[in-house]
Amino acid sequence: MADTLPNLKQQLAQLVASPSVSATDPKLDMGNRGVVELLAAWLETLGFAVELMPLPDQPHKANLIATLSSGGPADGGLVLAGHTDTVPYDEGLWQSDPFKLDDRDSRFYGLGSTDMKGFFPIAIEAAKTFVGKPLRQPLIILATADEETSMAGARALVDAGRPKARYAVIGEPTGLKPIHMHKGMMMESVRISGKSGHSSNPALGANALEAMHDAIATLLRVRAEWQAQYRNPGFAVPVPTMNLGCIHGGDNPNRICGHTELQFDVRPLPGMMLDDLRAELDRRLHAAVQDEKLTLDYGPIFLGTEAFAQDRASELVKVAEKLTGHSAESVAFATEAPYFKSMGMETIVLGPGDIDQAHQPDEYLGQERIQPMVKVLEGLINQFCL
Repeated sequence: MADTLPNLKQQLAQLVASPSVSATDPKLDMGNRGVVELLAAWLETLGFAVELMPLPDQPHKANLIATLSSGGPADGGLVLAGHTDTVPYDEGLWQSDPFKLDDRDSRFYGLGSTDMKGFFPIAIEAAKTFVGKPLRQPLIILATADEETSMAGARALVDAGRPKARYAVIGEPTGLKPIHMHKGMMMESVRISGKSGHSSNPALGANALEAMHDAIATLLRVRAEWQAQYRNPGFAVPVPTMNLGCIHGGDNPNRICGHTELQFDVRPLPGMMLDDLRAELDRRLHAAVQDEKLTLDYGPIFLGTEAFAQDRASELVKVAEKLTGHSAESVAFATEAPYFKSMGMETIVLGPGDIDQAHQPDEYLGQERIQPMVKVLEGLINQFCL
């Protein structure tokens, strides 16, 4: 059966050629059905039981759960997981077609090659070794939708309580190093509405921009307090961060500003829960802006992702460290790992690409990373499934 599959390079070429951009801009946002249907066909050929799970109210987007088992326990085993969507691209900055795999300089260039379509052919290559062998626990290859924007695919899995497994490896680009911890992600918005009027008489209006000055001062105080209260030396930046990213308001220097909006992000440490942080921000911001002529609205731009931490003493971390030759580390970027961990799985992030290549023109996967990653996955499958 494996002989009828496209080879690894051919698989990656077909995945790259199937556009699956997810974006907050509806004009750029796409589905991922082409990608998951390719994966489903290949995995069915290998004997995996395959299920597509369309996202609620988004039938053009779906998760894929593919399970290889020998008729043993349905629960347990190992999940090899990745997302199928990519970020948008700057076509004019690419030296080659983003949707055509370009093999040059011992690299595979293409949109999603490292983040993270390249993980799937590698996972399939590792899985081929175990087809027909008596698996003690199932092997699950999982592909999700919308990781780059809403995490809707991972949320749908949590809502469904699937898959049920003991271990999960998220194949994000980590340079072949196991990651046991990363920060969370919040993107928030503060909107203040006042009343416009002629700037010659402040009494004619209520200046939203001046009120935003008080809101910003409050946010900076909260940031300083959180950084004094929370610290984790396992991160390169050991404190939670808050970035004031963009602000818009008013329309002319001779008009009282009637409306302004600030957008900011927070990267919390493990142990800092998003609901608690938002409740504190909501309370502090409303306390800072109490003028009855002004209205303040605060809320998330999207639901956000919790921080992630897997005990370094866990079996999965120890096995991954032995197989890779690297001690487990932390990263600053967020992944789907906390969703899998919330379903009771020991979870790590471990993939062949480099995060420096992600979200960049001329994104590539170094070919020297492929076989080492195949060997690592074979070792994990052997340990946790065979």
